[in-house]
Amino acid sequence: MSRIYTIKNKLVESRLFLNRIIAAFIVVLLLTSGLIIRLVYLQIVGHEHYATLAKDNSIKIEPLVPTRGIIYDRHGKVLADNTQSFSLELIPEQISDLNDTLLRLQKLLNISDEKIDQYQKQRKRQKRFVSTPLLISMTDEEIAKFAVVRPYFPGVDIQARLVRHYPYAELASHVVGYVGRINEAEMKSLPIAEYRGSSHVGKIGIENTYETELHGKTGYAEIETNVQARAINTVNSVPPVAGENLYLTLDIDLQKTAYDALGTFNGAVVAIDIKTGGVLVFASRPGFDPNPFVIGIANDAYQALQSSENQPLYNRALRGLYPPGSTIKPFIALAGLEYNAINAEHKLFCPGYYQLPNVSHHYRDWKKGGHGSVNITEAITQSCDVYFYSLASMLGIDRMHSFLQHFGFGEKSGIDLSGEKPGLLPSREWKRSQRNQSWYPGETLITGIGQGFLQVTPIQLAKATATLANKGNIVTPFLVKNTVNPNPIEPDTERPPSNITVKPENISSIISAMVNVIHDPHGTAKSIGKDINYQIAGKTGTAQVFNIKQDAKYNENDIDFKLRDHALFISFAPADDPKIAVAVIVENGGHGGSVAAPIAGQVIKQFLGGNNENRNP
Repeated sequence: MSRIYTIKNKLVESRLFLNRIIAAFIVVLLLTSGLIIRLVYLQIVGHEHYATLAKDNSIKIEPLVPTRGIIYDRHGKVLADNTQSFSLELIPEQISDLNDTLLRLQKLLNISDEKIDQYQKQRKRQKRFVSTPLLISMTDEEIAKFAVVRPYFPGVDIQARLVRHYPYAELASHVVGYVGRINEAEMKSLPIAEYRGSSHVGKIGIENTYETELHGKTGYAEIETNVQARAINTVNSVPPVAGENLYLTLDIDLQKTAYDALGTFNGAVVAIDIKTGGVLVFASRPGFDPNPFVIGIANDAYQALQSSENQPLYNRALRGLYPPGSTIKPFIALAGLEYNAINAEHKLFCPGYYQLPNVSHHYRDWKKGGHGSVNITEAITQSCDVYFYSLASMLGIDRMHSFLQHFGFGEKSGIDLSGEKPGLLPSREWKRSQRNQSWYPGETLITGIGQGFLQVTPIQLAKATATLANKGNIVTPFLVKNTVNPNPIEPDTERPPSNITVKPENISSIISAMVNVIHDPHGTAKSIGKDINYQIAGKTGTAQVFNIKQDAKYNENDIDFKLRDHALFISFAPADDPKIAVAVIVENGGHGGSVAAPIAGQVIKQFLGGNNENRNP
């Protein structure tokens, strides 16, 4: 068999080998160059960016939530604090069948479907290894029930947390307010850095107005984590700064006296320290228990509060609008003296009604037979309507509006609470702009006795009374006295004028007449002037809820309770050296002298009786 021999071309093979070597070298060179360029970029050009990303992957910034400040009354009694509470918490990662576990817990502890839904929503926003609360503020019975079966619930445990607590419940609900879970709208307006990790924020009252001071400053901790984002070690931390403790001017014992004195009536009582402007009493009845709002009030319970005809969520002291009735008469009388429309001895005859010229309508007095001939002192003492119809006609609505405005009617009082209403002080301009109507003479008359369009709030009425007692020096009410530091907190940086220019002799005439209301045998509130060694100045008021016909007779026993007149009373004491001013409004109370005045009397007597230095010989 023949064989075929191939002669190798070494030259060609050498070239082929060389070309391959060169090509491989070029590829290696290009790859090496690319690697070098990338390393240069990573180490020099992009160093800062990638170093930050690397740190973020290994270091997490965890917020450290500050402890909320405590709220005290003027004597150091706690109105809002943080108490240890036990919550039932679940770690989903450690639970093999979450739905089954929730179902068993629901049956064991009688947990509502609403709370299960809330837990599911909260759980989905967190990592599976994070402990998430299902129940907050567990009762002793709930804790005991779960403790017995704890081994059968892996991944479920009881944890201790701080929860806001209001020991006086409904008694101070409208003034202290409450905190609740932060909603989406609030989160958009709150400082993100300060509220990272915070779950609650002040909703109303002092809790809302002084949220910044009470919340404190959020700290942070740099936590080293692994690739699953689990905490390994704390690298660095800045501790949080606890919220400031607030001391109020409120006297919770005096508040209780006022609240209890309202009894079954709805209404409001406001008392002010005339010397300082500090609010001693800020009671609105009915109140509500703010504690359920902290942990999340059940929907049916909230609906019951909202739908109640007594409106327990409504802050009557701050937002309630009422006709002032005859409590406006001392201010109208002072206006008459200041504008020289009358003098202290000027007498007007009261036949029991008043008529405008060429008008048949009778503007009736509360006393059918009239009061006869009365001067300004007698008109205030006996609350003669006809006298003030006549005086209002002499003054005119323009001068009445201007004068009453000086005492703060028709504008916010300046108290350090949000949501205050300014009331309504009517004028020609107001009626023209709001109703596109002219002002009528009859409207001037009824404004003179505190009816018609005129509306005031209890805090506004208390401020005006305190200013009158202070002889025209304006008293601006406030609630927060100082912090724990203590650093005084200015209640209002934009204060109104410091005083109203009035003649001392005119103020003295009005105060003397108001003293007669309590201490004269004909006074409309003489019942509260007994067994005290100082004098109280005051004025009763009755405000109509609805208008009755010209010849109709008002009989409160024949009408629905909600249509009965409101009872009002303003007062201050001691009359010769005023220290406390009180305004009382009792909804559908009927008579200021018999219903509202005794409430103010209790507050005044407790305040002055408990301070011997305030008693006059």
